[in-house]
Amino acid sequence: MINFTKMHGLGNDFVVMNNIDGDISLSVGEIRKLSDRRFGIGFDQLLMVESANSKEADFRYVIFNADGSEVSQCGNGARCFALYIQKKDLSYKNTLTVETNAGLLILIINTDNSVTVNMGVPNFEPSKIPLNFDEVLSEYLVDSYEVGSLSIGNPHAILLQDEINNIEHIASKIQSSGLYPEGVNVGFMRVLNRDEIKLRVIERGVGETLACGSGACAAVIYGIKKGILDSRVTVHLNGGDAIVDFDGDKVFLTGPGEFVYEGSVNLRSGSS
Repeated sequence: MINFTKMHGLGNDFVVMNNIDGDISLSVGEIRKLSDRRFGIGFDQLLMVESANSKEADFRYVIFNADGSEVSQCGNGARCFALYIQKKDLSYKNTLTVETNAGLLILIINTDNSVTVNMGVPNFEPSKIPLNFDEVLSEYLVDSYEVGSLSIGNPHAILLQDEINNIEHIASKIQSSGLYPEGVNVGFMRVLNRDEIKLRVIERGVGETLACGSGACAAVIYGIKKGILDSRVTVHLNGGDAIVDFDGDKVFLTGPGEFVYEGSVNLRSGSS
C-alpha cells in the first residue's frame, strides 16, 4: 500500500507522495492508472517529495503529468508541496529551497498560509524553451497563430484574445505543430486592465486545467514585455486567483494550496 495526500491549488489537483526513503518507483502505466478519474485517484500531476541531492536544498521536488511524463516545473504544485512539508512536519522552516529538474526553487510559506514561489528567471532563448526558431522574437508564427513564447522551467506559448472560447482546437494545432520538440503549454490571455488578466491554459500531457501557475507567470511576463501590463498582476483562472510579480529579472507566484483528503492505494488490486 502506498500512502498519498490529495491536494489542489486553485483547482489544479495533485496527488502528493512522500518518497524521501526512495522506496516508491512508479512506471508510466502505473501513473496513468492512478491519474484516471474513474478508475484511479484522479489528478493533473503527481508530486513526489524526495531527498535533496545538493546541500543547498532541503528537498527534491519531482513532478509527473497525468500521462506519466516527467516535467520540470509546476507553480501550483510547488505551493502544495510546501504546505505538505509543513503539515507533515518534514521541516519547520517557512522558507524552503527545493531541487527541480529546472534548478532550485524558493518556496515561502506566508502567515496567511498562502505560498509565494520564486519561480526564477524566465528564458526567452528558443533553444532553451525549446522552440525550433533561430532567433528571439517578440512573437512567433506557429500554424498561422501569433504567440509569445518563453520557458519558466517548462515551455509556454501565449496568445492574446478578446474572448477566451473554443480554444481546444487552437491549442491542439500549436501543440502538434512540430515546433515545440518537448511539447508546450498553451495559454489564452484576455487583458482586463494593466493589473488584471483572465487566463485559460491547455497543458501538455494533461489538457485544460483549472489553473496553471507557471502559465500564469508566462502570460504576465509576456504582457509586461509587450508593455500592456504592470509589474504586479492578478490572474483570474477558472479555479481562482493568483498573484504574479515580475521585477524584470525573477518572477514570483503567490496563491493558496488546499488539502482534500488522505488515502492509500494498492497498485496491484487498483483499490484505494
